[in-house]
Amino acid sequence: MSRAALLVLADGRFPAGGHAHSGGAEPAVTQGRIRNADDLAAFCRGRLHTAGLTAAALAAAAAHGLDPLALDEAADARTPSPALRATARKLGRQMMRAARATWPSPELDALATARPRGAHQPVVLGLTARAAGLKSEDAAHWVAYETVSGPATAVVRLLSLDPFHATAVLARLAPELDDVAAQAAEAARRGIDALPAASAPLLDITAEAHAAWPVRLFAS
Repeated sequence: MSRAALLVLADGRFPAGGHAHSGGAEPAVTQGRIRNADDLAAFCRGRLHTAGLTAAALAAAAAHGLDPLALDEAADARTPSPALRATARKLGRQMMRAARATWPSPELDALATARPRGAHQPVVLGLTARAAGLKSEDAAHWVAYETVSGPATAVVRLLSLDPFHATAVLARLAPELDDVAAQAAEAARRGIDALPAASAPLLDITAEAHAAWPVRLFAS
């Protein structure tokens, strides 16, 4: 195992398309629910312990070696918003391209063939971690971090928030990132039926509204 591979994957410059998505932060800013660093921290914390926990567990399960097609169906069942399901598959398709070029793997090839329009991003992330020689805990940490780093980066652009303050938000969330990753990895070891299905209804509702906006800065 090369722990440095985790740094490559978590690097915002890894060409997987995540920079074009705000993780729900754009509608939250527009609606006035994120106005400053404290609001950003609350938003990220809520996202981490709901959608983030669910996604981290799916990724950990894929890295652990559970059936990726069954996990893709489980991801569908845990994503009630059609807009978010479409986003997850689009991001999964983009991640698949980058992953297969970086860490060629028969498992990635098989999933790409079975899901030509894209599997859910967390499932692809988990298989990518597996191809890179990482463990389920690493995959869970990667997804947990992405869950909060995406909105933080987006809010810097949307509000001209001081990037030092945004980074401080992420640093203060670090212990909770560790806790969520540990919960996700433990659930993955117990099988698909044990995976969490934590929900964030407001994220689902705003995702549907955001998808219909004629002008927006981020794709989601």
